[in-house]
Amino acid sequence: IGVRSKQAQQFDWALTRLDSSVRRTGRITKTLLLRIFHDICRTGYPSGNQALLLLRSCGSLLPEVPLEERTELAHRVWEKLKELGAQYDVSHYNALLKVYLQNEFKFSPTDFLAKMEAANIQPNRVSSAVQSAVMARNAYTILGFMKNKDLPITEAVFSSLVTGHARAGDIESAKNILSVMHGAGIEPGPDTYVSLLNAYAENGDLENMKKTLEAAESADCSLMDRDIMQVIFTLAKSKHQQHIPEMVERLRHERGYVPDAMNLCLSLITQGQEDTAFHILKTFPTLQSDNSSDSANLGNFFLRHCINMDTSLEKIICFCKELQESNMHTSPLSFTLSCALEAKKTGTAHLMKLFKEEKLPVRPHFFWPLLTQHVKDKNIAGVVEVMKGMQDLDVSPDVETLSNYILPVFPSIDAARQALKVIHKSITEVLYKDERFSKGNSSPAEATAYFLYNLIDNMSEGQVRAQEDKLRKFFSQLQSKNIMISANLYRGIRNLLDSCHVPELVKGIEGKVLALENKLAELKAENKPLGLVLKQAIQALSAEENLQRALELKQQHEEEMTAGGYAILINLCCRQNNVEEALNLKRELSRKDSSVALDASKYLALVKVLSVNGRMEEAVDILKEMKEKDVPMNDTHVTTLFHTLNAVAAAGDIPSIRRLQDTVFTLGLVKPTANLCSPVVTAYLVSKDVSGALEAALECQKRYNHLPRIHDIIVALVEKGETELLQKAMDFVSQERGEMTMLYDLFFAFLQTGRYREARKIIETPGLRAKPGRVQWYAEKCILNNQVEALEQMVDMTAKLFECDRDEMYNYLLRLCKETNNWQKAEAMWTKMQEENVIPRERTLRLLADILKSNGQEVPFEVPEVKSQLEADKKGVALGPSPYDHLIRALLAEGSMDEAMAVKDIAETRVPGFKLTDIASSLLIITQSKKGQVKEALERLKSMLQLDHVPSHLSITRLVQALGSHGNVEGIQDVESLIKRLGTSPNLSSMVFVNNTALAHIKNDDVSSAVELLEGIYTSPDSTNPSMSFVFRKVLEAGNDHAMDKLSAMAERLANHFACYRPASDLFLQLLDMDKVEDAKFMLARCNALAEQKEVLLSFVTQKAQTPGQVRNSIIHMFLVSFVDFLPPTPHFHLAVLDKDLPAAKALHEQMQKEGIVVDELSLKRLAVLYREAGETVPFPEPPESFKFYADKLKAAKAQATAEE
Repeated sequence: IGVRSKQAQQFDWALTRLDSSVRRTGRITKTLLLRIFHDICRTGYPSGNQALLLLRSCGSLLPEVPLEERTELAHRVWEKLKELGAQYDVSHYNALLKVYLQNEFKFSPTDFLAKMEAANIQPNRVSSAVQSAVMARNAYTILGFMKNKDLPITEAVFSSLVTGHARAGDIESAKNILSVMHGAGIEPGPDTYVSLLNAYAENGDLENMKKTLEAAESADCSLMDRDIMQVIFTLAKSKHQQHIPEMVERLRHERGYVPDAMNLCLSLITQGQEDTAFHILKTFPTLQSDNSSDSANLGNFFLRHCINMDTSLEKIICFCKELQESNMHTSPLSFTLSCALEAKKTGTAHLMKLFKEEKLPVRPHFFWPLLTQHVKDKNIAGVVEVMKGMQDLDVSPDVETLSNYILPVFPSIDAARQALKVIHKSITEVLYKDERFSKGNSSPAEATAYFLYNLIDNMSEGQVRAQEDKLRKFFSQLQSKNIMISANLYRGIRNLLDSCHVPELVKGIEGKVLALENKLAELKAENKPLGLVLKQAIQALSAEENLQRALELKQQHEEEMTAGGYAILINLCCRQNNVEEALNLKRELSRKDSSVALDASKYLALVKVLSVNGRMEEAVDILKEMKEKDVPMNDTHVTTLFHTLNAVAAAGDIPSIRRLQDTVFTLGLVKPTANLCSPVVTAYLVSKDVSGALEAALECQKRYNHLPRIHDIIVALVEKGETELLQKAMDFVSQERGEMTMLYDLFFAFLQTGRYREARKIIETPGLRAKPGRVQWYAEKCILNNQVEALEQMVDMTAKLFECDRDEMYNYLLRLCKETNNWQKAEAMWTKMQEENVIPRERTLRLLADILKSNGQEVPFEVPEVKSQLEADKKGVALGPSPYDHLIRALLAEGSMDEAMAVKDIAETRVPGFKLTDIASSLLIITQSKKGQVKEALERLKSMLQLDHVPSHLSITRLVQALGSHGNVEGIQDVESLIKRLGTSPNLSSMVFVNNTALAHIKNDDVSSAVELLEGIYTSPDSTNPSMSFVFRKVLEAGNDHAMDKLSAMAERLANHFACYRPASDLFLQLLDMDKVEDAKFMLARCNALAEQKEVLLSFVTQKAQTPGQVRNSIIHMFLVSFVDFLPPTPHFHLAVLDKDLPAAKALHEQMQKEGIVVDELSLKRLAVLYREAGETVPFPEPPESFKFYADKLKAAKAQATAEE
């Protein structure tokens, strides 16, 4: 049961991926489709929905797969799911028919109808329409059949008839269908005209194609780019390429052009029409890559698919040359080689030779994809053959190549040394003599240690145990040769051996208080030092909350007391609210050694106990001491501080909470966050002072850019009818956070207070779109507080909200129905879902079925999981894995890791085979990473991957960031290695690992290694100039001046000596973003070339200018002063419009018109509103569409970057 639930949840995840891929790109990959298919097969319980979606995906959604292979896949899916018990209805047969048509599969419609009848399935109008396209001679028989069955004959049916006649070679009959349609009172639409165009295209009849296009235009029937692309594909496939330029001229490059054109290119390449595909590729707009380099990398997807489809290398090389010569791609040959290596194509040797002829470096990692399979198959001969190829190209293996891709194939080092005589260097010589492995300050010993780490990492647990004696011997040899392993690598090797359960001698520590006190007595009698044992005894007493005895021990052995012992006692006093004793101990410790600093948790415990007992001055003094002694604070300490502030706020003590908050922020102990700002607002709300709460929130926004508890404030204002204050709040939110945020805040407040009519008016505002994060926040709030009516109203009101996930909305409501056991409401929701034509996900169906079955009601749909759950109930299993999983995820989401693990333990005892789902495991990794438990988080990641689970993008990122902040370089390397081995890549940027490795080096005071690593990235010939803003931001936030000096010197060196401006640009913009304007000016003075990076600077300032609020103003001012020579008025204009400064906007608009600068329609629309609000006539034609329309249009322009796959 646990396994099945887990697999169903995995399928839900993959299904979402499939849906997202189709909506974003108009296609899916075969890999993703097969993964979902295999997941369903493993569960053994396919639903009708799953089968339908899989079948529909086997046609034109797979442009990268040959037609025959698509049809074979469809048949395989059909037979396998049928074997597993899938129930097919007419929609499944229709899906298969459409796939046949899309894949040009020849079949007998008569036999197909007979198969449907045998399965007792009645055809509907969709079945008839599709069959008309392949059965033209009997088309009118089909029409008669439809009339007898009272099935409506629609345009789709006639369009299919056009296709059918054309395929039968009867073009006249196809053309006459239009007359038949007119006679039937049906006007031909785009589908009919496209069908007729394709009919003419198959025959290369350009004249009739033109006439048909004219007829469509005169009938006011607009054909989209996607329609014209179908005709281009038909021309190419029918060998009438000479007419393609005529059709290409008719492409209008509408919104969505790039993904559609990409799919056309892929389909053409799949059909062997790569020349036509290249002609289409050259129509793509020239794009700037995301990393703001000078040139684009257009056509990656094209080159990759050419390699995958075995297009001749000569032709691919010609494409590469033309792409590079036309400045459409910076390094097409390099990218093509990487694709060939990745696909393990046999022609890679020829490509590498060409690479070398072009004087481009051939590196050892180029050979990794060729070696991987050989290592996996234990193919020694294959590895040796690849090594010979490396030698032919004068490429020597580096440490990583040896460790990961060569040595693991051999049973022993001796065998490797014997077999690899071909490379004329022994492994020892490579490690100790090749200076490539002794870069900078590193030594051969370090290279040896790194090699040893990788060797053990690539051994299984069984191999490690089998080779334990040899490993011990090898360690002894290292010791005898006085080869020292660095502490970090030693820890990494030790962790690897621990994970393999190599026997270790572990000495237990007796922790009983009595034993420790006896030991104290013995040590005192022998006049020996007893400080350590005394601390252990006090710690044991503290665990038992025995303050009195702990103080007695301290009194008896005062001279032997250490700082650690005092810290334990102070913390115990704070826990027991003993303020005076805690202060006495603190003073006593300071008298003994004023330089001693407690850790942050002990200081915060003192602050809390002092604050809640009205000892504010002492609390502030403690905070000042933390600052003076530079006490570091992590995320856990920040959370503790929040709870401390909240405890004071709960008493409504406004002056005290303000004093504390001002102190922690002024001293810079922590960065202001929404959470840390909220206690001040809480204090006002507790005191029923809503006006004061609003002012406090607005002040926080102005000072710290956070707006705490604004929902609670707005709700209170609505309830009290404070219209003036409400208007003030809404104006402020709109100005600072944007109009959409303001509307959602107001929407939720009206829902919360039962003002549903007003809420509906808000959510129906033209141009408003779904914000999943905001909606989820309020839905979870309703579920937590059992607010059925408010949640039901929200679900109903968002029915027509743009991009609203309706299944997700109903799932929220069903979860609440489950909580309240309201099956009647759940049943009503099922009816509404059908009326709304919502296709529910499996989790929603399972949830609904669970509600109905638990109340003895019939389930009106097939859900195999429900049946199994009932069987489990009969066997005494009270709950399936799903409720436990949801609870674990909810607890982890709020950071309650201990409680989540307790639930997991319970689930493991009650549900056989219970395992954490991907989502829960990913949340656990995130939580552990945030709490600094990086070792545990890394182990959890490894266990996930061993189970073939896929961690989330965020969990990997958070883990790597946590490892970086802890200085754990080896841990980051571990994660990177694990992710590289993952079959399905989570699409992580390599800079996640590079940036955090650099930060780890900096954390370890090894700034030189960080600089060397980053400099290597940017000076590499195949560098894509990635961003390192994250490194600069973290170092700036940490106030590490030494590291900052080194990094800024590197950035300036790269800019001045290598003309590589990305690091310098990143640093410059980061300084601006953190309001370090003077530092930014100073940097600009030292590195004048920054001012020439116009595109990246203009992009940044334009973005800032369009951001509401006061935070941007100093940045904009800096740009106006420093870049006045080249900066156009566009950002100034955005700033004036957003600030509702009509005179300034007018003047700038006039200036832009004089300079011929085109103003985007969204800004013109905003300017027109300013004119109207001021009671003035708009002096230009106002764009007629909604704000949303033009905002989407601007986003679509940026979305064209999807061509750079």
